[in-house]
Amino acid sequence: MRAKVGIAVLLLTACSGNDSTARAPKAPAATVESTTVAARGTTPERTSDAAAPTAGAPRVLFLGTSLTAGFGLDDPEKDSYPSVIQRIADSVGVKAHVVNAGLSGETSAGALRRVDWLLKEKPDVVVIETGANDGLRGLNPDSTAANLREIIQRVRKVNPAAGILLMQMEAPTNLGADYTRAFHSVFGRVAADEHVPLAPFFLNNVAGIAKLNQADGIHPTPAGARIAAHNLWPSLERVLGKR
Repeated sequence: MRAKVGIAVLLLTACSGNDSTARAPKAPAATVESTTVAARGTTPERTSDAAAPTAGAPRVLFLGTSLTAGFGLDDPEKDSYPSVIQRIADSVGVKAHVVNAGLSGETSAGALRRVDWLLKEKPDVVVIETGANDGLRGLNPDSTAANLREIIQRVRKVNPAAGILLMQMEAPTNLGADYTRAFHSVFGRVAADEHVPLAPFFLNNVAGIAKLNQADGIHPTPAGARIAAHNLWPSLERVLGKR
C-alpha cells in the first residue's frame, strides 16, 4: 500500500513525455542481446550490429511508453527496464531476445496505430505497457479497453501462438475515485476476457521514492529501473516458460 495515491500520479506523468524531447539511445553493449526498433517508419531498424540474437531465442517485443523507452536515462540501451530484463534472462539461462519499442507520450490509441508496423519484427512474445497516458488525460476507460483488446487481437492475427503479457497501469487519483477504480479494472477485465496474463504494477517500491527517480521525480533512475524489471520478471518468466 506504500504511497499508493502518489504512485498512480507519478506513473501517469512519467509516460507523458514528448518523444521529440527524449534522449537518443546509445548503441547497446555487445554483451546485451537487445534491439531497439524505430518509433516510426516503414522498416524496423537495429541500433547496432554488435549484439546478435541467441540462436532459437524468442523475440520479446516491449510495446510501451516513456517508461519502456528509458526516457531521461543517459544510456537507455543499458539502463531501461527492458534492457535489465535481457540481462536477467541471460543470467538465469532463459533464452530471450528483447526488442524495445517504447515511445514517449503514447496513448493506447497510438500503440494500436503502431502495432501492425511493430509486428513486422515477428515477435514470439509481446509485452504491452500502454494506457497510462489515457488515464492521465481522463480518457474513457471503455476506449482504453477497446484499444487493448484490438492490440491483442492483432498480435494473435499475425502469430496465433504468440505469448502476450498485459501490464497493469493506473490512473491519477485527482480524477476522482470512481474514475480511478474504473480505469484500474480495465486491465484485469481485458486480461480475463482475452485470456492473457496480467503483470502487477511494476513500479511498486519505485514510484514516490526520491532516490529511485530522476530529478523530475517521475522517471526511474537506473536503480529504479532495475527494481521495476525485477518486479516484472516473474510474470514474463512464466510466459517464456510456456513456450
